[in-house]
Order: sequence, then C-alpha cells, then structure tokens
Amino acid sequence: MSAELDTVKKALAAANLADVEIMERQGAVVLEGRVKNWQQYIEAGYAASGLGFRGVVNDLEVEELESSKQQGISSPDDLSIEKYSFDAVVIGGGVIGCAVARELTRYNIKVALLDKESDLARHTSGRNNGMIHPAMAVKRGTKKHQYNLRGNRMFRKVANELGFELKWPGSFAMLDKNWQLLLGPYARGIASKKGVQGFQVLSKWKVKELEPNAWEEQKGSFYMPETGVVDPYKVTVAYAENAMQNGATIFLNTKVLGFEKENNRITAIRTNRGTLPAGIVINAAGIWADKVAEMAGDRFYTIHPRKGVIAILDKKTGSTQNYILGRAQLSSEAKTKGGGLVPLLDGNILAGPTADEVPGREDYSTEPHELQHILEHHLVLNRALQKSDIITYFAGTRACTFEEDFIIETSEYVENLVHVAGIQSPGLASAPAIAVDVGDMAAKILKEKMDLKENQDFNPQRKLTPQPDRLSLDERNQLINNWPAYGQIVCRCELVSEGEIADAIHAPLAARTLDAVKRRARAGMGRCQGGFCTPAVINILARETGRQVTEICKHEPGSELILGKTRVKGCEQSAN
Repeated sequence: MSAELDTVKKALAAANLADVEIMERQGAVVLEGRVKNWQQYIEAGYAASGLGFRGVVNDLEVEELESSKQQGISSPDDLSIEKYSFDAVVIGGGVIGCAVARELTRYNIKVALLDKESDLARHTSGRNNGMIHPAMAVKRGTKKHQYNLRGNRMFRKVANELGFELKWPGSFAMLDKNWQLLLGPYARGIASKKGVQGFQVLSKWKVKELEPNAWEEQKGSFYMPETGVVDPYKVTVAYAENAMQNGATIFLNTKVLGFEKENNRITAIRTNRGTLPAGIVINAAGIWADKVAEMAGDRFYTIHPRKGVIAILDKKTGSTQNYILGRAQLSSEAKTKGGGLVPLLDGNILAGPTADEVPGREDYSTEPHELQHILEHHLVLNRALQKSDIITYFAGTRACTFEEDFIIETSEYVENLVHVAGIQSPGLASAPAIAVDVGDMAAKILKEKMDLKENQDFNPQRKLTPQPDRLSLDERNQLINNWPAYGQIVCRCELVSEGEIADAIHAPLAARTLDAVKRRARAGMGRCQGGFCTPAVINILARETGRQVTEICKHEPGSELILGKTRVKGCEQSAN
C-alpha cells in the first residue's frame, strides 16, 4: 500500500470506518464496501479528501438505502436526433451549461446543448436564492475563489448584454457576540487579500440605522456591498436564448445514456433519442456530472447532494428590508454559507436555505423540521416578518464533491472531454468566468482537429420582447394600443398580461408548460400560487401552441391538469 493510501486508511480508521476498502484509480482514491447509513457514507468521503489524490470516488453501498435507490428521470420524446452532427456538445441545461453554450457560439462551429428535462434550469439553477456572492466566504487559492471573484465582476456586463435584471443590495453578515467586533480588522484584512472591495465593519447602531427591522440580537455586522441578486432561472434562459440566436441548438427531453469512443476519444453520444456525433463534449451535468464522467471513462470524483429548503415570502414584505441579511460564518470548517434573508427583484423575500446531506440527487421533498429551522434561524433576522408571510417553499440540491471545490479541467484520459463539475455555491456568481475559461479549453482542443475561427456574426446582445414592468405609463399605454393583449391582466397577484405569456410561449426557447410560463413570466408566482390564473394560462398555452387543453402539462408528460371535457346544461366545460 502506498504512503498516500496508508494515510487515507488511517483517516478512515480515526472516523471509525476502518472496514472501508480503498484503492487508487486514475489518480483518485476509490472507497468500496458497505456502511450502515448515509451519515457514514458522507463521513467516509470527507475523511478521504484532501490527502494528495486527484479526487474521491465514493462507491460505498449504504444498507439503509438499498431498497430505495433513486435514478434520474427524463421525459419521453419520439423525435430522433440522429440526423444531426455537432462540433461541440454541452451536457446539462443549467446556468453553467447555457453560459458555456453561448461562449462556444463565438466560434464558427456547430454547438448543441442536451438536457434530460422538459425545460432548462429544472434542478440546481432553478432552485437557489439568486445571490451573486462576493468572494468572501470561499477559501483563497481554490477554483471557487478564483471564479467567484472574476464572475462577480463580470455580471454587470453580462446583464447589460442579455437584458436580465440585476441589483446590488449588498449584504450584512450579522454578529451575535460583542467580542466578535474585535475580529473586524482581521476580517477586513482577509477581505483585502481575497479581493473583496468595500468591506466594512458596522456597529450595532449603524446596522439599526440602515436596516431598522434587523435582528434584535445583532451586535454589529460585516458589510459587503459586492453582493447582488438576480433571478437565476431568467439568467439561465437569457444565456440559452442568446446562444440560440447565435446558432446553437438546444435539445430538451434528451437523456445521455452513454458514449461511443475510438481509442481515447468520444465520437458520439448515445441518448434516448438516438446517437449524436460530437467533436468535443462538455460535461456540465450538475448533480449527475459524475455519472456522465463514469460513462466517458474518467470518473475521479463523486457528487453527493446537499439539500436546501427555501421559503418564499409575500411581496408585501419587500418594503421591510433593504439589504441581504445573514449571520456571520466564523468557522473555517463550515461547508455552507449559512443562508439568510434575500430581498428579490420582484419584491418578495427568500428565507433560507437549509443544508442537509441527502442520498437523493433529485430529492425535492420538504419536511416540517426544515421549515421550523427557517423560522427559528432565518426569519428572526427581520423583526417585521411573520410565519404567515410565507406563501410557499421549495427544495433544491447542490452538486457537492468531497473536495468542496469546482472541477473545471480537460480530461486526463479522454482527449475531447471537458469536466465542469462540483459547481455548487457560488456557482451562479462564477458562471460568466467559468464559461469563458471552458470556452478557451474547448477551442484549444478543437483547433487540433479543425480550422477554428471566430464567428463574425456573433451578437452578444440578446433580442428582448417588451418588458411592460420596465416601461413608463405612456410607453405602456402605447404598447397596449399596439397589441391589446398587453392590457389583459391574467395573473392578478403579479400583474402579468396575456401578451407577456404569449411572448414566453413564442420565445426562442419556447415555454410549453405551466411551470415554464411561471418561471419566465411570473404568472402563478403570487400569493394565490396560480389559484386564479391557472385555467386562463392553460387556455392561452393551448391556443398559442395548437394543442388541446388536456395536453397541457404542469412540467412534463404525466403532469397534465385537465382530464377531459364534461357537458353541463348543454355547454361544454373543461374539467380537472
């Protein structure tokens, strides 16, 4: 046994996991055997990390999960893709995959993006709090720090090009002990070394002046003005639509099943819709990235999901808070940023997220204790908030590795594969910078096989449909005069018009489900959560797409809301 493996063996023994078998494969340490529960699985992975190996592959079997192993899901789609061929294929339709696809359209190549779901951002990218983090809570020298810092600075330019809304409320990391204020000079020095600009230490009284409803127990705060807020779903769609406007093709309902290879090179991707030839493959599959890497023959890491639950508060709460509020994380061992209260662009406040290690990669269940944690740990940070302000809550999972860092590199064993994995928080803030570097990596590989040139027709400016909420009253009246559908309010909670819903349905990346319309146009996002507007949205979707109302799904085939038609007093009515 090598000295490195012996070190891992000792670390596992110290964690009372001496029975775990270990081996080295392609520079990674591989854990095999059986453990009793998921907690032991997680402990084994972290015990083996940071000990000189390329990564940790955790193949331990978990006894308590053997009867409920979870697999990925995909929506059926009979349309074959075998007639196509692409120079570059991105796997994964989250914000990273879409940003990379857009970056690749800067070259004179054919670009495709594959996602197994019926819409983009169905997982991590659509299930987070939308914060553009400063590079304060990440460790210096890591890829997380490098990309967080660069990506944060790039967001203003990207928002201007792609037309999504971006605000910079700044954040308060509040302290709960008077002595913690003594750490101010040290924290300021750390911020300077990490490149975080504008860092300040605020007294208790200054916090109350700036944020009158702030947590009563706070003793002061670290203030970071470089903290922004976006709608992560709209950012993802904006990247995707601009990529499409520059020639990229997006295939939804397309699940990767494996690869065809010659020597050490991928020649084609096998999917549920046929086989797709590809010159280069970018693995941005999020919570499934390690499985894609394994199919390609270069798995040197394991993704273990960390679930977070987030509560959404009524829009009326937005006026009670000016900044992002959280508790200061002073422990260097913390694996999460702790969450907090985030004032959103549309007036709501998000509370959370929680952080729990779970075995299910797509475990979006919520439990009473998770909501209780939000109430006790997060909601109290704003004294004006009450439990009754919560209108709904949801869960998401982060794609964590045991090294707790991003994996952004070309494969050492597959010539035309690029890994973009382990992208958990601050992945959203890092996306613009990650995309640039992955684009450069891909270009370098492609140049070895083809005459790669810049796309002279590339246009970074996304074409936008009218945005009524950004117009003056006179401009909005003119818009309604030109097309009265913009004056027909469908969602009363969010004041979303029929025209905006129709625009989402006919956008380059077309909305074809209720959830897709909801995320693009906000119809159904309000206090009633679609209780009033859902029938109208279903009818608009049916009319604009030429389908029957019985074919309209909430999110994918199998989630239809209308079962059929009934006849009441001579009139046909839809029934659900």
